[in-house]
Amino acid sequence: MTKLRCIEELAEEFKAQRPIRGGSLIITIYGDAISPRGGTVWLGSLIKLLEPLGLNQRLVRTSIFRLTKEGWLTSTQVGRRSYYSLTDTGRRRFESAFKRIYAELYPEWDGKWDMVITTQLDNELKKVVKKELEWQGFGNVAPGMMAHPMADMQEVNNTLQELCVTGDVIHMESQLVGSHTSAPLKEMVHECWNLQALSDNYQLFLDQFRPILRALEGAESLDHEQCFQLRTLLIHHYRRLLLRDPLLPEKLLPADWAGTSARILCRNIYRLIQTGAEQHLTDTQETADGPLPEPAPGFYKRFGGL
Repeated sequence: MTKLRCIEELAEEFKAQRPIRGGSLIITIYGDAISPRGGTVWLGSLIKLLEPLGLNQRLVRTSIFRLTKEGWLTSTQVGRRSYYSLTDTGRRRFESAFKRIYAELYPEWDGKWDMVITTQLDNELKKVVKKELEWQGFGNVAPGMMAHPMADMQEVNNTLQELCVTGDVIHMESQLVGSHTSAPLKEMVHECWNLQALSDNYQLFLDQFRPILRALEGAESLDHEQCFQLRTLLIHHYRRLLLRDPLLPEKLLPADWAGTSARILCRNIYRLIQTGAEQHLTDTQETADGPLPEPAPGFYKRFGGL
């Protein structure tokens, strides 16, 4: 199996950062790798999986403990072994966060906007709602008014229900009259969302991962552990970008939008390494019943099909 120097350098760069945010990386691994294969893993095998990425046993245990306290994970004891599974709430959170990563690129936009008016809330609650909606890509188009052109209505409704504000906000849908790409509309988009800063970050992602794609395409065979490490760090970096990306319709974005290139690059790398990464998980990870189960069928629908 071929070990690529560029992947070693990527892993070394990650290990050199301070502090290493163990919880964030573990969330990436559960969402990308463990969740589609049953959602449960033995802590001992997870520790061994993370050690080459710079997470020692103490950091993994501390991070898992925090994720458990925050309601992401729950533990089961079998003899002296601890197995950590996604809670129902954790699974919903993962599905909500990670479906944006693997979704198809830019579905067609019909000109509708999802709007939430929060003027009737007190200031503290208004800040909480604003933060949650911004995480889902909403922009603040006017004082007390949040809007998004392609929001997930079910996700928005779930958020408003969880915050117990359904009866205190105005949640409505509006329809554009006239052009979907008028100059005033594009000006508003640039005022409400900092697309230039996001584009710059996407460009850094492209600069970092394009040479790795070229190296992968020129390799005859790939080391399974490196495939897993690359897939984890690829999704970890890309996920952090998507958390700041409102995922606006293509019609509202600049013609040379770097986010489009970044998504295609991520998809192409993922397709090349997913088989090796899955084999490494099969070889190293354990549940109480033995190796991880095979990925659920939905796994192979990622990025429009693996």
